[in-house]
Amino acid sequence: MKKITTRLIMLLVFTAFTMVSCKQQQSNSKEKVETNKQVVDKSTLESITLEKLQGSPAYENAVLQMDTPKTSKISESGEVNFAFTVHNYDLKAQTGSSNSQLLANSDKGQHIHFILNNEPYSAHYEPTFEKGIPDGVHHLVAFLSRSYHESVKNENSVVVQKLEVGADARDTYELDMEAPTLIYSRPKGTYTGKDTENLLLDFFVLNTTLSENGNKVRATINDKEFIITEWAPQIIKGLPKGEVTIQLALIDAKGNLIPGMFNEVTRTITLKE
Repeated sequence: MKKITTRLIMLLVFTAFTMVSCKQQQSNSKEKVETNKQVVDKSTLESITLEKLQGSPAYENAVLQMDTPKTSKISESGEVNFAFTVHNYDLKAQTGSSNSQLLANSDKGQHIHFILNNEPYSAHYEPTFEKGIPDGVHHLVAFLSRSYHESVKNENSVVVQKLEVGADARDTYELDMEAPTLIYSRPKGTYTGKDTENLLLDFFVLNTTLSENGNKVRATINDKEFIITEWAPQIIKGLPKGEVTIQLALIDAKGNLIPGMFNEVTRTITLKE
């Protein structure tokens, strides 16, 4: 009887030790997998770089003017006619720069980026077109774009206009057209093949300047943060295939978000083989 009890105790001890050992191995294995995952994720983030795009023609004398609508108040929602006049800039022409080979380039040429309430832009290759505009008060930004979608940045290449649409237009955005404002432009949509290697990061800043000691733009790309202290186009490199999340924020010298309906925006793009 004593021998049986001793054997039983030894068996129970062995079983318990085995179970603890197995759990420890599973825990170590799980921890190893998670550690490897963290290393992979960190490696992916480290591969993402941002550098200033250079070599584009400046188009310092390019001018964009909006002729229609002639007033900021539009009586009815629906299709609205827009007409622009362009000076010293050729719509539909290919931009004369090697950047057209480096970046995703439109075979339709130079165009106008039309942005309503900081939503994704529509590209227009003719100076006249129609756009569906709903009732309400809207923030319109339109600017000249090179064939590879880099904005022309001068005080005359952009139109900024408040549009009051409908008989009882309500300003749900509480727009201040004189306040510092960030407008997102690129990247946008889906990129494939060679176009995934170099992505244009571009935006418009209104009523402010960027500097080392002043306002800045914080770009967060797949959780990797960059601080941009100059209003200049950037090239994103080293992105993984799949979905990529990009957030832009207009911040002050202390890193605080500058108040404004459009001063923090997040977009998702897709990169395919």
